[in-house]
Amino acid sequence: MKESIAIIYGGKSAEHEVSLLTAKSIINAINKNKYRVFPIFISNKGEWARGEEIVKDIKNESQLIYSDYNKNISELLYINDKKMDLVFPVLHGPNGEDGTIQGLLEIMNIPYVGNKVLSSATGMDKSIMKKLFSIAKLPQLPYYDFLNNEWINNKENIITVLQKRIGFPMFIKPANMGSSVGITKAHNDIELIEGINLAFKYDRKVVIEKGLSAIKEIEVAVLGTAKNSDATYPGEIINISSTEFYDYKTKYTNGKSKMEIPANIDNNLYEKFMDMAKIAFDSIDANGLARVDFFLTEKNEIYINEINTMPGFTPFSMYPLLWKNMGLSYSNLIEKLIKLAKITFDEKNNLL
Repeated sequence: MKESIAIIYGGKSAEHEVSLLTAKSIINAINKNKYRVFPIFISNKGEWARGEEIVKDIKNESQLIYSDYNKNISELLYINDKKMDLVFPVLHGPNGEDGTIQGLLEIMNIPYVGNKVLSSATGMDKSIMKKLFSIAKLPQLPYYDFLNNEWINNKENIITVLQKRIGFPMFIKPANMGSSVGITKAHNDIELIEGINLAFKYDRKVVIEKGLSAIKEIEVAVLGTAKNSDATYPGEIINISSTEFYDYKTKYTNGKSKMEIPANIDNNLYEKFMDMAKIAFDSIDANGLARVDFFLTEKNEIYINEINTMPGFTPFSMYPLLWKNMGLSYSNLIEKLIKLAKITFDEKNNLL
C-alpha cells in the first residue's frame, strides 16, 4: 500500500517563488510508485489549499498554485480521515524554515522531513546561530546585532560601535531571512544607514558582519542527524556578475553565478571544511539536511558564515549537486531524507 506524502510549499516569505521551484523538482523526482503525493500550497497571504494527488510529472511550477483555500489547515493533512503518513515541507524563510510549520507538525504528531523546531529556529536566526557557533568554537568574522527599537533610539551610538568594532566594508543582514533577501554591503555611513533601514523592512533584528575582499564562498552539504551525519566535499560559488556579493538576483534570476564542484582549493582543506560543517550541524542539533556556508581567504583562513536548514533543493541547486558529486542521486537523496524523518519520528514516539 502506498504511503501518503504531503509536499508543503509557497508561503508568506520573500522566498515564495524559490519554494515553488523546489516543490516542483521534488514532486517530479519522488517515487510515485511508492508514494501518493499531495501538494499543499500556501499563498503569499498565508492561505492554504490542497491540490489533487499528483500521479505524473508537472511541467511548470504555476501548476502548483491553487485558489480553493481552506481555513481548517489541519484538515488538509488528512486523507480519508487518516493523517498523512509524512510531510515534506519545502518552505524557505520565515513561517516555514524557522520552526513554525515544524511546530504544527509536532503538535499533530506527523513525521516530517528536515530540521525540527529548535534547529529550524536557531538556524534561521543569524544572531542566535552565531552565538551557538561561538560556543562550538567555530571561527567567525566580527559581527554585531541589534533590534529595531534600539536603532530608532540609539542610532548614533550604534553607528559608532559598528565603526569601532567592525569597520567598513560591512554586510547588513536581516537576522531571519534567507536567499540573500534584504542583504546589502556598505562602504560608508550613508550606505550603512540605507542598508540597515532596508534590512528592518524584513525583520525586527539586524546582524552586521565584517566584509572581506578577495574571498572564496565555499559550501558543504550535510545529511543525517546530530552526532551522526555525513558531509560532502566542498563546492564553490563563483559570482561572475557585476555585484559585489552573491545576492538574490545572482542566485536565482540573472544567471551570473556558477558552481564549481568540488571546489578548486587546496585538497588538504577538504577534510577541515567537512569537519567544521558537521560541527556546525551539531551545534544547532540539526536533523535531516543542512548546507553550511564558509568564507576562505587568500591565506587559506576559514570563517563560517551560516547554516541553511532548508537549502535550495532543485536538481540544479548546490545542496543536491554536492551530493551528486559524492555519488548520491537526487531521487535517492529524497528517499534518504524520508527514511531519516521516519527514524526521528519513531525515536521521539518511543520516549516515555
